[in-house]
Amino acid sequence: MFPARVRVGALSALGVLALSGCSSPWGCTDTRAERGEAGVRVQVEDVSGRPLGITAEVVDWRLEPHPQVPAEGDEVHFRYRFDGADEVHGPAVDACAVDGARVALGCRTLHSSAARPERDGVLTGDDWLAVEHPEQVVEVLLIPNDQSYRRRTCEQDVKDGGGTHPPQPAGRGDRL
Repeated sequence: MFPARVRVGALSALGVLALSGCSSPWGCTDTRAERGEAGVRVQVEDVSGRPLGITAEVVDWRLEPHPQVPAEGDEVHFRYRFDGADEVHGPAVDACAVDGARVALGCRTLHSSAARPERDGVLTGDDWLAVEHPEQVVEVLLIPNDQSYRRRTCEQDVKDGGGTHPPQPAGRGDRL
């Protein structure tokens, strides 16, 4: 049997190691935030679901051939805006063309930093979505989760990684 002092000392040392982050890898966990409700106009939210004070909106969209590849037929051309975002370090949200059942036909991530600043401080831009059946598109929706948040995962850094990460980016076939 170990004397009581040795046991107390060993337990204290293990506690210090655990609190300092030098514990075993099973102490690190990664989770994904729940995907927020998609809409034409959304309040961008962090991984905890709290609003960032930034609004993202699809201003309009239409089907037309992309000017660089007109022979490929119609694509979804849409305009968007970010109100309240920083030009350099702003958020990123997923944009998806959806059918009548709100199933994504094509998606991409929009970074507010790629938009152009207007005189009123709003950031605007336009982009394209190539979809297999453009005639099925009924609207373009934005998902409010900020995809720009990139914290290290447990796999990348057992000591300092982990925590809540944005949901997986939306993709073809996802119901929004």
